[in-house]
Amino acid sequence: MTYNLLALDASTEALSIAIQFNGQTVKHFEVCPQQHSQKVLPLVSELLEKVGCKLQDLDGIVFGRGPGSFTGVRISVAIAQGLAYGANLPLVGVSTLQAMAQQALEEKELASVITGIDARMGEIYFAHYHKSETGLAELHIEENEVVCAPADLPESIRGLTAVGTAWEPYAEQAAKSNLDVIPEITLPDAAYMLKIAEVEFEKGNTVQAADAQPHYVRDTVTWKKLPGRE
Repeated sequence: MTYNLLALDASTEALSIAIQFNGQTVKHFEVCPQQHSQKVLPLVSELLEKVGCKLQDLDGIVFGRGPGSFTGVRISVAIAQGLAYGANLPLVGVSTLQAMAQQALEEKELASVITGIDARMGEIYFAHYHKSETGLAELHIEENEVVCAPADLPESIRGLTAVGTAWEPYAEQAAKSNLDVIPEITLPDAAYMLKIAEVEFEKGNTVQAADAQPHYVRDTVTWKKLPGRE
């Protein structure tokens, strides 16, 4: 079954929105740091108009649940919650690392891929995905999304293809691991969350707006709190 869905992600420097409706798919992808909150709702309205539907006509909303910047992940969740409340729609959260893996597997016809996002504080968000029999990006056997120092990357990734923002600032470590970095896939694209989310909708793995949760991977904030601030 094909679902009519809105997908959005604001967890990184990129703002990404995609709508799948009655066989049409439209999307917007823009690198616009610190402008996500101002831009996202007008862009959602613009894309809904392009496909000729209202929010209430959709089957659900998909959001990038992280990892990414703490502020960006919260924006993704909050906007998705607000839209879902207003239209009474269910939600599915998709990993940003998995979305990048899905894009790489589809565009580059790979069997497996390493995804990494710069987590600041000398660490990266990291995961190893492979292509399932259905073509979906799935976590490699007995592996999870983790946050680690580049020097702690496992030996098992040597020689694999990698995507994401983690590899430019840590190019020396990428070279030591002999990673084949694809430079054109660095940030998650909401359009590649749609296929992943459809499987979850089919399984009934949805949540209501109040229950939507971010997935930070790491709980330590990457900036110092000012005195007296919470």
